[in-house]
Amino acid sequence: MLRPTSRILHPGLRQKVMSAAEAAALIEPGSTIGMSGFTGAGYPKAIPQALAARISAEHDAGRPFRVSIWTGASTAPELDGALAKVDGMDMRLPFQSDPICREKINTGKMHFTDMHLSHVAQHAWFGFLGHLNIAVIEVCAVNEDGSFVPTMAVGNNKTWLDLADKVILEVNNRLPLELDGMHDIYYGTAIPPQRKPIPLYGPHDRIGVPHLHCDPGKVIAIVETDAPDRNTVFAAPDENSERIAAYIIDFLTHEVKLGRLPKELLPLQSGVGNVANAVLAGLLNGPFEGLTGYTEVLQDGMLDLVRAGKMKSASASAISLSAQALDEFTGNIDFYRDRVVLRPQEISNHPEVVRRLGVIAMNSMIEADIYGNINSTHVLGTSMMNGIGGSGDFARNSYLNFFVTPSIAKAGKISCIVPMCSHVDHTEHDTQVIVTEQGLADLRGLSPRQRAQVIIDKCAHPDYRPMLQDYFDRARKSGGQHTPHILGEALSWHDRCLKTGSMKP
Repeated sequence: MLRPTSRILHPGLRQKVMSAAEAAALIEPGSTIGMSGFTGAGYPKAIPQALAARISAEHDAGRPFRVSIWTGASTAPELDGALAKVDGMDMRLPFQSDPICREKINTGKMHFTDMHLSHVAQHAWFGFLGHLNIAVIEVCAVNEDGSFVPTMAVGNNKTWLDLADKVILEVNNRLPLELDGMHDIYYGTAIPPQRKPIPLYGPHDRIGVPHLHCDPGKVIAIVETDAPDRNTVFAAPDENSERIAAYIIDFLTHEVKLGRLPKELLPLQSGVGNVANAVLAGLLNGPFEGLTGYTEVLQDGMLDLVRAGKMKSASASAISLSAQALDEFTGNIDFYRDRVVLRPQEISNHPEVVRRLGVIAMNSMIEADIYGNINSTHVLGTSMMNGIGGSGDFARNSYLNFFVTPSIAKAGKISCIVPMCSHVDHTEHDTQVIVTEQGLADLRGLSPRQRAQVIIDKCAHPDYRPMLQDYFDRARKSGGQHTPHILGEALSWHDRCLKTGSMKP
């Protein structure tokens, strides 16, 4: 039933309002569904839960029912968690962070395709991922002309609306209508050989339109909701995070003095997480003014920089904030609408744009090896954590990149600097700077053996540094000398951890 204060202004689409259960009943078993959502923002709240209830009932009746889910990035328990709990997902892509979903992936009960976020929309357009049956998209409002006001996340919504056979909308009345005008939806992309350059020359440029478009005839259902996004909980920066941040800020200051960076730096990208947020918090008290952001997710630290006037503008694909920061954002949304631009992730993460703007990228990792290879995704080589996300988009194409992590994990039982990575997401060729609370290793222009010594000296924890040095010294006495390894020992630390719970002998 239509709400008295409904935000659905298009007369024809107003006739398609129904309950979440009724909308979920329109989804067939085996469907591939493109859902909105990017890092806990902008995901549908009601339909995934109603679909999970329907799947559970079908399973109880002995009937198979699973679907494949594509999104922008991670979502929330109401989507990933609900569908994973009932064994409702056959395939998931391109990124997730839900513990139930993770358990299903790592026990082989769900397929997961881990993808660079910049690849998702284009691979869908190329037909590489298969056919998209339904798009389930959260919006703020439906305008009189049938266009949609986007939410706190854009992600792949434009592509899902374009490619899906059918569309189901969730119109979320909880979101502020003042978001209207913050988005820049670019409709100029194409597939080869029709592609043209993306005319984005500065982080705050607008090259598209403020609303999402879709043929109203494709919309088969609309559900009205009133529910918040999942708020991101950021821990207060601890001593290790603050030390990592200090190393990065000192390094950037030195690069400015050497003339390799302008005094206002270059556009900043920061991955999601407590360490990345601590680096942004460090910049708040740093020496830099007139900063800009060109990133995937606007989080608390970047919002603080905008509010303080240290950052002129920030471009992202989603806004993922703590409860306190969200109150600040919504309470001063007119101020932020002039300084924040939300884009499709195929633009926010576009490799050519990232390279041309000269983005400075800061991303977390699980482990690095002594030659600078980076593992961002797998625990002990086989168990998926979340996914590569956009770190590869930015690291390979950035002007300058940092990979950050504490030097140890699990109370010292695991070293985050190892002889050889158990899984490689970013090769040594893409890694410029590694930072732990122990120090900063600038790897630019160094040979593999030079990189190894710098990483051991600067980034390894004292408990593991002698072990790494011993391995490296012995490796240099055997086999090839360009990238020395003892292959029988290279992954022995991981093997020992699997057997004993610790990398220590």
